[in-house]
Formats: sequence, C-alpha cells, structure tokens
Amino acid sequence: MYRFGTFSQRRSWPLWTIILIFLGMTAVLGVTIGLLVHFLAVGKIYHYQGDFLISGVTYNDSCENAASQASTDLNKDIETKMLDAFQNSSIYKEYVNSQVIKLLPYLNGSSIQLQLTFKFPPAKRDRVKTEIKAILHQMLKNNMASWNAVPASIKLMEISKANAEMLTNKCCGRQVANSMIAGNRIVNGENTLAGAWPWQASMQWKGQHHCGASLISSRWLLSAAHCFNKKNNSEDWTVNFGTVINKPYRTGKVQNVISHENYNRAGVHDDIALVQLAEEVSFTKYVRRICLPEAKMKLSENDSVVVTGWGTLYMNGPTPKILQQAFVKIIDNKVCNAPHALSGFVTDKMLCAGFMSGEADACQNDSGGPLAYPDSRNIWHLVGIVSWGEGCAKKNKPGVYTRVTAYRDWITSKTGL
Repeated sequence: MYRFGTFSQRRSWPLWTIILIFLGMTAVLGVTIGLLVHFLAVGKIYHYQGDFLISGVTYNDSCENAASQASTDLNKDIETKMLDAFQNSSIYKEYVNSQVIKLLPYLNGSSIQLQLTFKFPPAKRDRVKTEIKAILHQMLKNNMASWNAVPASIKLMEISKANAEMLTNKCCGRQVANSMIAGNRIVNGENTLAGAWPWQASMQWKGQHHCGASLISSRWLLSAAHCFNKKNNSEDWTVNFGTVINKPYRTGKVQNVISHENYNRAGVHDDIALVQLAEEVSFTKYVRRICLPEAKMKLSENDSVVVTGWGTLYMNGPTPKILQQAFVKIIDNKVCNAPHALSGFVTDKMLCAGFMSGEADACQNDSGGPLAYPDSRNIWHLVGIVSWGEGCAKKNKPGVYTRVTAYRDWITSKTGL
C-alpha cells in the first residue's frame, strides 16, 4: 500500500549566511557580557553631598572667602577624621576623597556641608551609599563631645559631576590638580598642570602678555601698579585665564585699573593695583578665585609658598607658552636687607621669597602675579604680588613681593571684598 502525501526537500543555507549569523550572535553575546562585566566589575565615579548639624556653636564660613581660624580648625578636624574613618572602613578601596564645603548658621548651631567622591561598580551603588551614611553617622557619634555633633541629622544624597564641581567652583583657593606633581621653578622651569592655579591670569596689553594677575572675585583681579605705568588705558588691556598662554579658557575685557594712590616708581613702594573686569567671570573648575588673607595673617621664615607666571625662563630669556611655577621659601626681611643682599630697600609692606642661594625665582613679565600660601587644609591665600628683584635667581638677591596683608583695608575700600 502506498502512502500518498506531500514530499518536501530540506534546503541548506549558503555558507556566508551561516557565517554572518554566527558573527552576529557572537557580537550580541560579546556586548551582553561586556555590559554585564561593566555593571558588575568596572568602577565608576560617584559624587555625594552630605549635611549634618552641630549644636550650640555658630559658624559662618561660606567658603567664598578666607575662613576664620576657628572654622579652619574645625574643617581640618572634620576632614582628617573623615579620611581616617573611610580609610579604616570596609569601603576603603572605593574611597577617593572628601572635603568640607561650608559651615553656615542654622537654628541654634551650624549646618556643615560635605562633598564626597567614591569609585565603584554600578552594582554596588545602593550598598556603598548605605555604608557611607553609616560611617558618617558613626563618625558623628564619636565626636558628639568635641564638635557638638548631632548624629541623627546626617543626610546624604548622590549628585551629578556637574553639581559636585559647582560646590567647589565658588570656593576660593581650591585647586583642581595637585601642584606638587609638576616642576619646581619658573627660572629654567617645567610646566604646571591644568587647574593647579585656576586664579592665575595673564594681563595682555594690545594682545601680548605683559604681566600676571590674580582673580580675587568674579569681577576683580589684583596685580602690580608698575605693570600699568604709562599703560593705564583700560581699553588696551584684556585678561586671559588658563594654563596655556595663547589658548585661554576665557578672555575678559578690562573696565578699570586702579593703581595705589601712593605708588612710587622710584622705590617701588605701594606696588599694587586692582583690575576691574567689564563683565563678571563665571567660575569653573579651571577658573577660580584665590582667597585674600586676613590682615592679621603672619608668615614665618622658611614657610613654603609658590610663585607662578609666564615670565622669562631666565634674565632676557625666552618666555614659555605654559604656566610655570616655583616652590620657594619666605625669607625674613632682616636677612633680605643685609648689606650683601638688598641693602635695606625692603620695607615692612614688602616680603622676600626665594632662596639666598638663588635656586628659584620669578623673572621678567611675572610681575603682578601671585605668591600663594596654603593653610593646613591646602586652601591657598594670596600673600604676595610679584614686584621687583635684582636680576633673576641670583645669589643673595631673592625676589621681593608686595605684602598683601598690609593692603587689606585698601582693597576693601575699593572693592568691598
């Protein structure tokens, strides 16, 4: 008996089709595995804002100006104990950094704002956040007596990278990059890192670098009066912000230049000037203000300070394209004024910095630039303005700077800062 039915022949796919399908499936599998590995193992940067209260003590440190000594001491203590807490915790590998941003009055005490950064795989997101909050809570419990901390007040929220930068952009004296990584002198120096000195500005006269300056607010810079001698027409001046002299992050027009009324070119006395921008500058990670010191701030011999600028690499030498820096030491005025040194020409309104051996120094066209001093938290203060010197990096001839603390009242009278 025959069975009658439909007979079908199996068709075979061409080899190239099979190869394409195989490659496609392999690609999909590779992407899936890659995403899974990324989610489970590859670290991502996360930013957090933390807030807590202390009772009975009122602070008012917005971070936009130099903090009082009491605020600085508390900030330093909080930051030190946060660092210890996280480095000795189960998430020490995920910890990147943390800092205090603000101390502001709140009810019968103060509100403390923190900014924290961690790096971990996205799969750990919820667990790590819980751990961070628990560690901060325990830290506050451990310091209820010393800080009057209120542990139950701790709050923690994840914020974007942009919002994290905004927290610090408005603060004075905070670097983006670690200045210690770069070179150590202007004369025969090396390049600085982008963001190491975000307050440094180039005063450009008719489009050419002429002097340095320091950003002290969104509208004002501080420089040297001798930079504007016979060049006091504000329309001829522009200001460049950035590390590379001919590739600025921002350029601003100058509205007004105010040189000190008693500036004396002959003796380089009262060598200080304010530069007012035509428009406010927006603070970014690469353009920030430096803190003005309190009038009572005292510097001691051998304190470490930094001078920066685009001046010549040696006397009558070439000028660099990238900002240079020199780590120098404060020299006592009596040593500076010795007969074999600067012979009594350094007044109480000036300060000396460098090395009597002549290792490092500012040079030509560094004038007006900052001499910066870091406090215990590595917050930088403008303590000097490049003013004058006898040659560059000569033995027994250190650089002389306008002492900013001596002019705090004058600066305030002109700017309100």
